[in-house]
Amino acid sequence: MTILEGIDMSFTLNIETDFPPQEVIEAIRSALEHEKHVTRYKIKRYSTICNEFEKKFGLNSAELQKHFENGEITDKSDFFDWYAAKRELDHWNKRLEILSGVSF
Repeated sequence: MTILEGIDMSFTLNIETDFPPQEVIEAIRSALEHEKHVTRYKIKRYSTICNEFEKKFGLNSAELQKHFENGEITDKSDFFDWYAAKRELDHWNKRLEILSGVSF
């Protein structure tokens, strides 16, 4: 069993395997890099969607989100789609920030 402990954030990761610790670390590092790659793709995709709506309506996504959450936006399906894309963009940006803070 291999136990890895964080430095800044205290945690214990229990890995039940007979593989050497270096192989386990490399597998985890590779999985993190893959997840970062997927996350960057999602950010690019949702950024593109938001940018298209911004051009179409002449409003930036942060303003749309504020107006939408305050109930100031009409019930047009484009606004729901835009709002959902903005929420996803925020989610994936946060996720990338979290993943980028992980190191071994």
